[in-house]
Parts: sequence; C-alpha cells; structure tokens
Amino acid sequence: MRLGGRLQAAIEVLTEIETRHRPVPDGLKDWGLSHRFAGSGDRAAISNLVHDALRMKLSHGFMMNGDAPADLAVATLLRQWRISPEELTATLEGDRFAPEIPSAESLADCLARDLAQAPAHVRADIPEWLAGSFERAFGPEWELEAQALTSRPPLDLRVNTLLSNRDQVLEAFSDRDPKPTRLAPFGVRFEAGEGPQRQIAAASEVSFARGWFEIQDEGSQLAAGLVDAQPGEDVLDYCAGGGGKSLAFAAMMNNEGRIFAYDADRRRLAPMVERMRRAGADIIDIRERAADLNGLESKMDRVLIDAPCTGTGTWRRRPDAKWRISEKNITDRMADQDKVLDAACAYVRPGGELAYVTCSLLPEENTDRVKAFLQRHPEFETISLKQRWRSVAADSEAPVPYADQNLGLLLSPRRTGTDGFYFAGFRRKS
Repeated sequence: MRLGGRLQAAIEVLTEIETRHRPVPDGLKDWGLSHRFAGSGDRAAISNLVHDALRMKLSHGFMMNGDAPADLAVATLLRQWRISPEELTATLEGDRFAPEIPSAESLADCLARDLAQAPAHVRADIPEWLAGSFERAFGPEWELEAQALTSRPPLDLRVNTLLSNRDQVLEAFSDRDPKPTRLAPFGVRFEAGEGPQRQIAAASEVSFARGWFEIQDEGSQLAAGLVDAQPGEDVLDYCAGGGGKSLAFAAMMNNEGRIFAYDADRRRLAPMVERMRRAGADIIDIRERAADLNGLESKMDRVLIDAPCTGTGTWRRRPDAKWRISEKNITDRMADQDKVLDAACAYVRPGGELAYVTCSLLPEENTDRVKAFLQRHPEFETISLKQRWRSVAADSEAPVPYADQNLGLLLSPRRTGTDGFYFAGFRRKS
C-alpha cells in the first residue's frame, strides 16, 4: 500500500473507534480481517498512524481547526511524522486510494497556528477535567509531564538472570540496536521507531522461547526491585495478574524462598503457568482463590499490591484510554484500591513490608490512598525510599522521583523515561 491507502485506512479505523466507541486493538483487527491484502508493514504503519493521532488528539484538533478523523490523521503526518505540506500533497496526488486533503497552502496555514494560544489542557493533550489532578501530582511542570505521555513508548525487556545475563541478551539482538536501560539494572531497551517503522517482535525470538527475558517496561522492573525481595523470604504477590513481578521476584531471590501469586480474577493467572516454565521459576505457588491464602496471615515477609487502577501512566501505549476515562472510573478504582490494601495488609508479619504500586499518575489513586490507609491502619508506617531507590537504580546520579509530600515515588516518561508508576512502601510495626 502507498501512503494514500494507509492514510485512508487510518481514517476509517479512527472513525470506527469514534462512532462505535471501540478499543483501538479491536478496530485495527477488524480492519485487517476485512482487508487481507494488506501486508504486515501496512498494518504496522496504519496502527502507528492511529495511535499517534490519538496521543495528540486535542492539539491536532486545535492546529487543524477541526477534530474529525481525517483532520487528526493528516495532522499526524504533518506534526509527528514530519512530512511537509508540499511533500504530502505531492505524494497523494494521483493516488486513487488516497482521501481528499486540503491544499498545501491550507495545511501550511494550519501548521502556522500558535499552539501557545490554546488552553493548557489542549497543549497537554489530556481531558480538561484532569488538569487539576496532574497539577497536584507534578506542580508547575504538569503540562510538560502530560506532553511526555504523547510520545511513542520504547520496548523494554527484563533479562531473566536465572537463565541468562544482560550481555547475552544484548548480543542476541545485536543487529537491532539494543541498549541497556538507564535505571533498571537488568533491562534492555529498543527505542520507538518513527513514522511507519514497526517495533521488533521480541516474543517471536528463539531467545524468548529459551526464557532469557520477559517483556516488561523499565518502570515495572524498578517497581519490582523496590519491593526488595530477598532470597529465602516468603513473598505474596496479591494482585499478580499475568505474573510479571512474581517472575522478577523469583530471579531476584535466585529461586530461594517462596512466592505466592494470587489474583481476584483467577483467569488472569493462567498465562503464568507457561511463563514460569519458560523462565525456570520454581518457587512460585499460584493460589487461585482467596480461601487458598488461609494460613498465610501475619506470616509474609513482603506483600506486593499491584493495584487495579485507571492506567494513566500507560497512556503512551493505550492512548484511546485517555479519552475514555471518567470520574466514575477513578471513584471505582479508589474503592478497589482501599479494598485490596485492607485485605492484603493482613498477610504482613510484624516487621514485614507492604508495597503498594499503581500504573497511575493521579494523586487520587496514589498519595491519597496512602494517607487514607495509614489512618485506617496505624499499625503500619511508611518506609524511607531514598536508600532503596539508590540501591535499585543503576544510575547513581538519577534524582529520587518523589511523589507529592514525599509520600512514595512517582515515575513518569519525563522523569525516568518509563511508563508512569507509583510506589509506596509500608512496614508493619513490631
């Protein structure tokens, strides 16, 4: 497919998403099924166009003076893919599959609009009603933090030190320009491509089948490291999901000790069985039901809550979620977070630690929940995270990414080059 056909396809997918309120993956999948002639390169380019358009939906709409799917797709080519108005119109001319677009002169006028005149939330590309929460989280730099969420995310791998090491994984991908992650000590990064370039399919590699690595964002790797699980300990991963952090713990603990993996939705645990086998993680014990945790109360050295949240820290990867979030979503997640905190803390032994993690940037889900938890549970106290951060972060000069009032750490694309993650640690008083 030429650029014109890819542009038209992106407009069709964006229209489908807008009119039928469908997630991006579903819209892209349906388009691919009905256009089987499109090759993998075409599908990747169309996916990039759609995701890029949604990452900067508001500012694109301001610059184009319209936010129809065609406006957003064309703005993406101009502003993010850096195709000049003259080049774009010349490329599409005579392409019978291309949509009609404004003249090069009109497009140049759009690009000349002063984005500084737009409202702050438009420049930040976030819903207007969330601007206050971002300002609470980041202070005067909140707009820059939000803008950092409009970039494409990299692909990060966590080296499985039970079976491999970082040098081996870097060598396995030597023809793909891998780099060691700056902060996570066992991470490997592939930077995001530009324009139609697609990211590598790391899970299709032989080294993945051998268990040498897992796909895991650097921020998630750091969150797991901050839990500080030690060989020989008993650890409970209370909201384990697919098991990414449990697998990281098994490597950190050198397969010595016990890890209990539980999730209220036991269907989410199913992929862990194969992941454990591939990784050689022998100390993970999957517990499918809450009743299966009976007898573990007050016995765990460490308990991790990777809490259900709005996922605002992952907007680079799921930009459509940015435009679907509602106040009710936040209220519901806050109730879920309080519930799992109250339930999981019962398993921490005296002197043991409780870790609370979200992939949200909103203080309502982060520092506010910490304050409320401490009021309900005076038997817990917060732990100092400065030295913990220094021991985990590979870059000793990296600033400690404190959250508001130093209640935990707040990672973000702008601060740490990672997805957005919040981490708070508590110790149960002896």
